[in-house]
Amino acid sequence: MSTAVDASLPVAEQEDGTANMLGGKKVAVVFVLGGPGSGKGTQCSNIVEHFGFTHLSAGELLRSEIKSGSENGTMIDSIIKEGKIVPSEITVKLLQEAMIKSENNKFLIDGFPRNQENRLSFENVIKIAPEFVLFFDCSEEEMVRRLLGRNQGRADDNIETIRKRFRVFEESSLPVVQYYDSKGKVKKINAAKPIPEVFEDVKTIFQPYGSKAA
Repeated sequence: MSTAVDASLPVAEQEDGTANMLGGKKVAVVFVLGGPGSGKGTQCSNIVEHFGFTHLSAGELLRSEIKSGSENGTMIDSIIKEGKIVPSEITVKLLQEAMIKSENNKFLIDGFPRNQENRLSFENVIKIAPEFVLFFDCSEEEMVRRLLGRNQGRADDNIETIRKRFRVFEESSLPVVQYYDSKGKVKKINAAKPIPEVFEDVKTIFQPYGSKAA
């Protein structure tokens, strides 16, 4: 169920002092980043359950648009089938549309921005700043262990593909984390700990945004 808009919600301000406004409402956006196997998906589910955020995945939005059979979805499908990368502006506009349509005003954007181009596009198109970046920090060795042990039958859960995914994350996504860290906007979580302990750290960060019941 969607959470009613709370006018008292702490919301980031732009450098010019204006609050994040989208579709006529103030919004709080948190980018969630972490390497494959860092556990961010599990923790996003916990944040949604306990703090009433809406969880948005850029990948899921793209897949949903393709399934819809819309003209935009057909174009996205063609781009992907040609082995090309979907332009950042398309992904950002899908995120924007999802946030405007939602009755909620608190959003977790999972696995985005994947790179600096994504970040710039988000800033240029949506023109709002994230509250912060929630970064799940975990060693490559631990992430490999988790991915190889989760037995979900995923084709990409083999050691060679996993290593490639790590390299992509390091080369593309870590510079985004470093950029926001330079702005004092990164909250780093030690994701190597057991899931309940990780969530205790997460809860401390999200306390200012109120519980779902509130």
